[in-house]
Amino acid sequence: MGRVEGKVAFISGIARGQGRSHAVRLAEEGADIIGVDICEDLENNNYPLSRPEDLAQTVKDVEACGRRIVTRIVDVRDRLATKAAIDEGVGEFGGQLDIVVANAAICAMGPAPIATFLDTVQVDFTGVLNVVDGAMPHLKSGASIIATGSVLALRAGGTDSSITGPGGAAYTWAKRAVSTLFHDLARELAPMGIRANVIHPTSVNSDMLHNQGVYKVFRTDLENPTLDDVMDGFYSNQLMPVPWIEPADITNAVLFLASDESRYVTGIQMPVDAGSLLREQFRG
Repeated sequence: MGRVEGKVAFISGIARGQGRSHAVRLAEEGADIIGVDICEDLENNNYPLSRPEDLAQTVKDVEACGRRIVTRIVDVRDRLATKAAIDEGVGEFGGQLDIVVANAAICAMGPAPIATFLDTVQVDFTGVLNVVDGAMPHLKSGASIIATGSVLALRAGGTDSSITGPGGAAYTWAKRAVSTLFHDLARELAPMGIRANVIHPTSVNSDMLHNQGVYKVFRTDLENPTLDDVMDGFYSNQLMPVPWIEPADITNAVLFLASDESRYVTGIQMPVDAGSLLREQFRG
């Protein structure tokens, strides 16, 4: 019997990266899946976002696990569309919703207009709020809400916007806001038997990491830095000898927090960071 057998999970940002990894693993462990993704680029984001074919691949991967999946192309900045997608998916599964993973995010590093700051906050914070708002009417005792944070939210120094641009500063602001939101949400929901926790990854091997905006943070002296040019920078972020972690490493934490193994775990800020925060303390 799987660790989330018979449960129904909603995941935002499901088309690729961490979202797809979460969907497939939860399906392997017995859950049916509801998911949304934007499947188009944002004008003020400087790397490609998911495509409809990415979403279709997630559907195939989940169905290959023998589980059902309902997906919609939705921008999580749109509260009504997000709520409608959740309502429709929950309706397909007889009114059941047990797990919510607010995962969708962007991080537009590099010089960018203030619109990038606003887009990032709207996706990374307001999008999480919209997911929680849409899910709450369907949640019952035993449900688990999980948000994807970032170690940047837990670092004292935050992000220098002169290096990363408005998008990078907004990413840190939004992830800190999510952390505060879920701390307070956990306190309010605990008497209802509903849990709320945040997972804080270090760099994750995904499209959000591998793009010119991020590479230029490490090598401002180069016009078009390559991965080889920035590998030392990636390694320097963690105490453990790895440049990044894999989506599956975050999925392992999601599965724990989604399962009954963590039935009394709520209000935590869980780093999955290969010693990134320890590195910051060491530097200090």
